Amino acid sequence: MAVTMNDVAKAAGVSLKTVSNVLNNYEFIRPATKQRVQDAIAELGYEANLTARSLRSGKTSMLGLVLSDLSAPYYAELASKLMNAAARHGYRVLVEQSDADPAAELNALQGPFRQLTDGLLFTPLSIGADAIAGRAGSKPLVMLGEHIMDPRFDLVTMKNGEAAQALTAHLLAGGRRRIAVIGTRPEESAGTAGLRLHGYRQALDQAGVPFDPALIAPGEWRRDAGAAAVAGLLDSGVEFDAVFGLNDVLALGALHELLIRGVSVPRDVAVAGFDDIDEARFASPSLTTVSPGMDEIAERSVALLLDRLSGRETAEAGVHVESGFELRIRESAP
Repeated sequence: MAVTMNDVAKAAGVSLKTVSNVLNNYEFIRPATKQRVQDAIAELGYEANLTARSLRSGKTSMLGLVLSDLSAPYYAELASKLMNAAARHGYRVLVEQSDADPAAELNALQGPFRQLTDGLLFTPLSIGADAIAGRAGSKPLVMLGEHIMDPRFDLVTMKNGEAAQALTAHLLAGGRRRIAVIGTRPEESAGTAGLRLHGYRQALDQAGVPFDPALIAPGEWRRDAGAAAVAGLLDSGVEFDAVFGLNDVLALGALHELLIRGVSVPRDVAVAGFDDIDEARFASPSLTTVSPGMDEIAERSVALLLDRLSGRETAEAGVHVESGFELRIRESAP
Protein backbone atom coordinates (compact mmCIF):
# COMPACT_ATOMS: atom_id res chain seq x y z
CA MET A 1 0.00 0.00 0.00
CA ALA A 2 1.31 3.45 -0.90
CA VAL A 3 2.59 5.65 1.91
CA THR A 4 0.31 8.64 2.55
CA MET A 5 0.77 12.07 4.07
CA ASN A 6 -1.11 10.82 7.11
CA ASP A 7 1.55 8.13 7.59
CA VAL A 8 4.28 10.79 7.40
CA ALA A 9 2.44 13.00 9.90
CA LYS A 10 2.09 10.12 12.42
CA ALA A 11 5.74 9.12 12.06
CA ALA A 12 6.95 12.69 12.53
CA GLY A 13 4.49 13.48 15.34
CA VAL A 14 3.06 16.50 13.57
CA SER A 15 -0.21 17.51 11.97
CA LEU A 16 -1.18 16.78 8.39
CA LYS A 17 -1.07 20.54 7.75
CA THR A 18 2.56 20.68 8.88
CA VAL A 19 3.52 17.94 6.44
CA SER A 20 1.75 19.85 3.68
CA ASN A 21 3.61 23.03 4.62
CA VAL A 22 6.96 21.25 4.44
CA LEU A 23 6.15 19.74 1.06
CA ASN A 24 5.13 23.17 -0.24
CA ASN A 25 8.26 24.88 1.10
CA TYR A 26 6.34 27.09 3.52
CA GLU A 27 9.01 29.34 4.99
CA PHE A 28 7.70 29.80 8.55
CA ILE A 29 8.45 26.32 9.90
CA ARG A 30 10.90 25.62 12.71
CA PRO A 31 14.00 23.88 11.35
CA ALA A 32 13.70 21.02 13.86
CA THR A 33 10.09 20.36 12.81
CA LYS A 34 10.98 20.51 9.15
CA GLN A 35 13.82 18.05 9.72
CA ARG A 36 11.50 15.56 11.52
CA VAL A 37 9.09 15.62 8.59
CA GLN A 38 11.90 15.20 6.06
CA ASP A 39 13.35 12.29 8.06
CA ALA A 40 9.93 10.61 8.13
CA ILE A 41 9.52 11.10 4.38
CA ALA A 42 12.91 9.51 3.76
CA GLU A 43 12.31 6.61 6.18
CA LEU A 44 8.87 5.77 4.81
CA GLY A 45 9.73 6.37 1.16
CA TYR A 46 6.85 8.80 0.69
CA GLU A 47 6.45 10.17 -2.83
CA ALA A 48 4.28 13.23 -3.29
CA ASN A 49 1.67 13.22 -6.02
CA LEU A 50 2.90 16.38 -7.74
CA THR A 51 0.08 16.42 -10.26
CA ALA A 52 -2.59 16.30 -7.60
CA ARG A 53 -0.78 18.87 -5.49
CA SER A 54 -0.46 21.30 -8.40
CA LEU A 55 -4.17 20.89 -9.20
CA ARG A 56 -5.09 21.71 -5.61
CA SER A 57 -2.69 24.61 -5.14
CA GLY A 58 -2.45 25.96 -8.67
CA LYS A 59 1.36 25.88 -8.24
CA THR A 60 3.93 23.55 -9.80
CA SER A 61 7.13 24.69 -8.00
CA MET A 62 8.62 25.03 -11.48
CA LEU A 63 10.00 28.17 -13.11
CA GLY A 64 10.33 28.56 -16.85
CA LEU A 65 13.49 29.85 -18.53
CA VAL A 66 13.57 30.84 -22.20
CA LEU A 67 16.99 31.54 -23.75
CA SER A 68 17.90 31.86 -27.40
CA ASP A 69 20.92 29.55 -27.64
CA LEU A 70 22.19 27.23 -24.91
CA SER A 71 25.32 26.47 -26.93
CA ALA A 72 26.45 30.07 -26.28
CA PRO A 73 28.73 29.90 -23.21
CA TYR A 74 27.24 32.95 -21.51
CA TYR A 75 23.70 31.58 -21.73
CA ALA A 76 24.79 28.11 -20.63
CA GLU A 77 26.58 29.48 -17.57
CA LEU A 78 23.70 31.81 -16.74
CA ALA A 79 21.19 28.94 -17.02
CA SER A 80 23.23 26.91 -14.54
CA LYS A 81 23.36 29.78 -12.05
CA LEU A 82 19.61 30.41 -12.41
CA MET A 83 18.89 26.74 -11.73
CA ASN A 84 21.05 26.82 -8.61
CA ALA A 85 19.39 30.02 -7.39
CA ALA A 86 15.92 28.56 -7.94
CA ALA A 87 16.86 25.33 -6.16
CA ARG A 88 17.83 27.27 -3.06
CA HIS A 89 14.20 28.45 -2.92
CA GLY A 90 12.77 24.98 -3.52
CA TYR A 91 12.06 25.46 -7.22
CA ARG A 92 13.18 23.65 -10.33
CA VAL A 93 13.68 25.23 -13.75
CA LEU A 94 12.22 24.09 -17.05
CA VAL A 95 14.36 25.38 -19.93
CA GLU A 96 13.24 26.21 -23.46
CA GLN A 97 15.59 27.19 -26.30
CA SER A 98 13.99 29.66 -28.69
CA ASP A 99 16.74 29.98 -31.33
CA ALA A 100 15.61 33.63 -31.50
CA ASP A 101 12.61 32.44 -33.50
CA PRO A 102 9.54 34.71 -33.09
CA ALA A 103 7.09 31.80 -33.13
CA ALA A 104 9.06 29.93 -30.46
CA GLU A 105 9.26 33.01 -28.26
CA LEU A 106 5.51 33.62 -28.55
CA ASN A 107 4.71 29.96 -27.91
CA ALA A 108 6.70 30.07 -24.68
CA LEU A 109 4.28 32.68 -23.35
CA GLN A 110 1.22 30.47 -23.77
CA GLY A 111 0.37 26.81 -23.99
CA PRO A 112 1.87 23.79 -22.20
CA PHE A 113 5.23 25.37 -21.30
CA ARG A 114 3.56 28.26 -19.51
CA GLN A 115 1.02 25.96 -17.85
CA LEU A 116 3.78 23.78 -16.39
CA THR A 117 5.52 26.72 -14.72
CA ASP A 118 4.58 29.23 -12.03
CA GLY A 119 6.60 32.10 -13.50
CA LEU A 120 8.89 32.85 -16.41
CA LEU A 121 12.44 34.14 -16.84
CA PHE A 122 12.54 35.37 -20.41
CA THR A 123 15.22 36.58 -22.85
CA PRO A 124 13.34 37.62 -25.99
CA LEU A 125 15.35 38.60 -29.07
CA SER A 126 12.81 38.60 -31.88
CA ILE A 127 9.47 39.83 -30.56
CA GLY A 128 8.46 43.22 -29.22
CA ALA A 129 7.04 44.50 -25.97
CA ASP A 130 3.45 44.78 -27.23
CA ALA A 131 3.46 41.19 -28.46
CA ILE A 132 4.67 40.02 -25.06
CA ALA A 133 2.16 42.16 -23.17
CA GLY A 134 -0.64 40.69 -25.28
CA ARG A 135 0.30 37.12 -24.38
CA ALA A 136 1.93 37.38 -20.96
CA GLY A 137 -1.20 36.38 -19.03
CA SER A 138 -1.46 36.63 -15.25
CA LYS A 139 1.61 34.63 -14.24
CA PRO A 140 4.67 36.70 -13.32
CA LEU A 141 7.36 37.35 -15.89
CA VAL A 142 10.89 38.71 -15.45
CA MET A 143 12.90 39.84 -18.47
CA LEU A 144 16.62 39.17 -18.71
CA GLY A 145 18.85 41.31 -20.91
CA GLU A 146 18.38 44.51 -22.85
CA HIS A 147 16.33 43.65 -25.91
CA ILE A 148 13.16 44.98 -24.28
CA MET A 149 13.44 47.69 -21.63
CA ASP A 150 9.79 48.50 -21.11
CA PRO A 151 8.30 49.95 -17.90
CA ARG A 152 5.48 47.39 -18.01
CA PHE A 153 7.86 44.50 -17.32
CA ASP A 154 10.18 43.48 -14.52
CA LEU A 155 13.76 43.44 -15.83
CA VAL A 156 17.14 42.30 -14.55
CA THR A 157 20.10 43.38 -16.63
CA MET A 158 23.71 44.55 -16.50
CA LYS A 159 25.47 47.89 -16.78
CA ASN A 160 26.50 47.43 -20.40
CA GLY A 161 27.41 51.01 -21.19
CA GLU A 162 29.28 51.72 -17.97
CA ALA A 163 31.17 48.43 -18.15
CA ALA A 164 32.19 48.92 -21.79
CA GLN A 165 33.30 52.44 -20.98
CA ALA A 166 35.43 51.18 -18.06
CA LEU A 167 37.03 48.47 -20.19
CA THR A 168 37.81 50.90 -23.01
CA ALA A 169 39.26 53.34 -20.48
CA HIS A 170 41.52 50.54 -19.24
CA LEU A 171 42.80 49.93 -22.78
CA LEU A 172 43.36 53.66 -23.28
CA ALA A 173 45.21 53.90 -19.97
CA GLY A 174 47.55 51.21 -21.29
CA GLY A 175 48.51 53.46 -24.18
CA ARG A 176 46.20 51.99 -26.81
CA ARG A 177 44.75 54.54 -29.19
CA ARG A 178 43.50 52.48 -32.15
CA ILE A 179 40.95 50.21 -30.47
CA ALA A 180 38.96 48.08 -32.89
CA VAL A 181 35.46 47.00 -31.81
CA ILE A 182 34.12 43.73 -33.23
CA GLY A 183 30.57 42.37 -33.09
CA THR A 184 28.69 45.63 -33.59
CA ARG A 185 25.18 45.63 -35.03
CA PRO A 186 24.53 48.72 -37.16
CA GLU A 187 20.76 48.40 -36.82
CA GLU A 188 20.90 48.27 -33.02
CA SER A 189 21.20 51.32 -30.79
CA ALA A 190 19.37 50.38 -27.59
CA GLY A 191 20.23 46.67 -27.39
CA THR A 192 23.29 45.03 -25.88
CA ALA A 193 25.65 45.75 -28.78
CA GLY A 194 24.45 49.34 -29.09
CA LEU A 195 24.89 50.03 -25.39
CA ARG A 196 28.40 48.58 -25.34
CA LEU A 197 29.41 50.55 -28.44
CA HIS A 198 28.04 53.70 -26.80
CA GLY A 199 30.18 53.05 -23.71
CA TYR A 200 33.24 52.60 -25.94
CA ARG A 201 32.59 55.94 -27.65
CA GLN A 202 32.09 57.71 -24.33
CA ALA A 203 35.51 56.51 -23.15
CA LEU A 204 37.12 57.76 -26.37
CA ASP A 205 35.44 61.15 -25.95
CA GLN A 206 36.62 61.47 -22.36
CA ALA A 207 40.19 60.65 -23.41
CA GLY A 208 40.09 63.03 -26.37
CA VAL A 209 40.65 60.18 -28.85
CA PRO A 210 38.76 60.62 -32.14
CA PHE A 211 36.27 57.96 -33.19
CA ASP A 212 37.25 56.15 -36.39
CA PRO A 213 34.46 54.19 -38.16
CA ALA A 214 37.13 52.10 -39.89
CA LEU A 215 37.78 50.41 -36.54
CA ILE A 216 34.18 49.19 -36.18
CA ALA A 217 33.56 45.66 -37.46
CA PRO A 218 29.99 44.25 -37.37
CA GLY A 219 29.39 40.54 -36.99
CA GLU A 220 27.53 37.75 -35.23
CA TRP A 221 28.61 36.92 -31.68
CA ARG A 222 30.55 33.74 -32.49
CA ARG A 223 34.21 32.73 -32.46
CA ASP A 224 34.43 32.41 -36.24
CA ALA A 225 32.93 35.88 -36.64
CA GLY A 226 35.54 37.31 -34.27
CA ALA A 227 38.32 35.67 -36.25
CA ALA A 228 36.84 36.86 -39.55
CA ALA A 229 36.49 40.43 -38.28
CA VAL A 230 40.14 40.61 -37.27
CA ALA A 231 41.21 38.96 -40.53
CA GLY A 232 39.26 41.61 -42.43
CA LEU A 233 40.93 44.42 -40.50
CA LEU A 234 44.39 42.96 -41.07
CA ASP A 235 43.80 42.27 -44.76
CA SER A 236 42.45 45.78 -45.39
CA GLY A 237 45.47 47.41 -43.81
CA VAL A 238 43.55 49.15 -41.01
CA GLU A 239 45.99 49.91 -38.20
CA PHE A 240 44.89 48.92 -34.70
CA ASP A 241 46.65 48.26 -31.41
CA ALA A 242 43.74 46.74 -29.45
CA VAL A 243 40.60 44.70 -30.05
CA PHE A 244 37.46 44.95 -27.94
CA GLY A 245 35.16 42.00 -28.63
CA LEU A 246 31.63 42.84 -27.54
CA ASN A 247 31.48 39.41 -25.97
CA ASP A 248 34.12 36.88 -24.95
CA VAL A 249 33.65 34.41 -27.78
CA LEU A 250 34.26 37.18 -30.31
CA ALA A 251 37.40 38.15 -28.41
CA LEU A 252 38.58 34.53 -28.27
CA GLY A 253 38.10 34.21 -32.03
CA ALA A 254 40.06 37.43 -32.53
CA LEU A 255 42.81 36.18 -30.24
CA HIS A 256 43.12 32.98 -32.28
CA GLU A 257 43.36 34.87 -35.58
CA LEU A 258 46.01 37.25 -34.25
CA LEU A 259 48.14 34.40 -32.95
CA ILE A 260 48.05 32.38 -36.19
CA ARG A 261 48.93 35.56 -38.10
CA GLY A 262 52.01 36.04 -35.93
CA VAL A 263 50.70 39.14 -34.16
CA SER A 264 51.97 39.23 -30.59
CA VAL A 265 49.32 39.63 -27.87
CA PRO A 266 49.48 41.88 -25.92
CA ARG A 267 52.77 43.39 -27.16
CA ASP A 268 51.45 44.41 -30.58
CA VAL A 269 47.69 44.18 -30.02
CA ALA A 270 45.80 43.97 -26.74
CA VAL A 271 42.58 41.92 -26.70
CA ALA A 272 39.61 42.25 -24.35
CA GLY A 273 36.12 40.81 -24.19
CA PHE A 274 32.91 41.00 -22.19
CA ASP A 275 31.06 38.41 -20.03
CA ASP A 276 33.90 36.63 -18.17
CA ILE A 277 32.85 33.17 -19.30
CA ASP A 278 34.84 30.34 -17.74
CA GLU A 279 36.90 29.82 -20.90
CA ALA A 280 38.34 33.35 -20.62
CA ARG A 281 40.54 32.35 -17.68
CA PHE A 282 42.04 29.41 -19.54
CA ALA A 283 42.79 31.06 -22.89
CA SER A 284 46.43 31.56 -23.77
CA PRO A 285 47.05 34.35 -23.05
CA SER A 286 44.22 34.60 -20.53
CA LEU A 287 41.55 37.06 -21.58
CA THR A 288 40.94 40.47 -20.02
CA THR A 289 37.19 40.96 -19.81
CA VAL A 290 34.22 42.38 -17.94
CA SER A 291 32.56 40.27 -15.27
CA PRO A 292 28.94 41.51 -15.55
CA GLY A 293 27.67 40.13 -12.24
CA MET A 294 26.23 36.85 -13.50
CA ASP A 295 25.73 35.50 -9.96
CA GLU A 296 23.89 38.66 -8.97
CA ILE A 297 21.74 38.54 -12.11
CA ALA A 298 20.70 34.97 -11.30
CA GLU A 299 19.98 35.63 -7.63
CA ARG A 300 18.06 38.86 -8.15
CA SER A 301 15.99 37.69 -11.10
CA VAL A 302 14.84 34.54 -9.28
CA ALA A 303 14.16 36.54 -6.10
CA LEU A 304 12.14 39.12 -8.04
CA LEU A 305 10.09 36.43 -9.76
CA LEU A 306 9.37 34.68 -6.46
CA ASP A 307 8.48 37.99 -4.82
CA ARG A 308 5.89 38.50 -7.54
CA LEU A 309 4.60 34.97 -7.03
CA SER A 310 4.23 35.38 -3.28
CA GLY A 311 2.83 38.90 -3.41
CA ARG A 312 5.82 40.41 -1.59
CA GLU A 313 6.44 42.65 -4.61
CA THR A 314 3.29 44.58 -5.47
CA ALA A 315 4.54 47.50 -7.59
CA GLU A 316 2.28 47.95 -10.60
CA ALA A 317 5.12 49.23 -12.79
CA GLY A 318 7.98 46.94 -13.70
CA VAL A 319 10.93 46.76 -11.33
CA HIS A 320 14.25 47.32 -13.13
CA VAL A 321 17.44 45.97 -11.59
CA GLU A 322 21.04 46.38 -12.81
CA SER A 323 23.83 44.14 -11.56
CA GLY A 324 27.27 45.44 -10.71
CA PHE A 325 30.36 44.64 -12.77
CA GLU A 326 34.11 44.17 -12.34
CA LEU A 327 37.03 44.29 -14.75
CA ARG A 328 39.04 41.08 -14.90
CA ILE A 329 42.50 42.22 -15.95
CA ARG A 330 44.47 39.32 -17.39
CA GLU A 331 47.38 38.64 -19.76
CA SER A 332 45.76 39.67 -23.06
CA ALA A 333 45.44 43.32 -21.96
CA PRO A 334 47.32 43.95 -18.71
